[in-house]
Amino acid sequence: MPIARLLQNVPMGPEEIGRLTTAYQRAMRTLGLVDRNDPIADLVAKKIIEIGQTGVRDPADISAQAIRALGVQAP
Repeated sequence: MPIARLLQNVPMGPEEIGRLTTAYQRAMRTLGLVDRNDPIADLVAKKIIEIGQTGVRDPADISAQAIRALGVQAP
């Protein structure tokens, strides 16, 4: 899972990591992405982390903002 690999380099506690992981999984489901090796999955993970670091705490909000910011259309 790309987000787990990326989160190893970010100083966050378990609660924050759980929140971002939930947001990532939600975004992937919304976008219909199942292949975690897809380059888009990596972009989604990076955007989720970026938004999470701005102080947004709700996984649903983080997910929605990431999808909007990437300009990706859900199927």
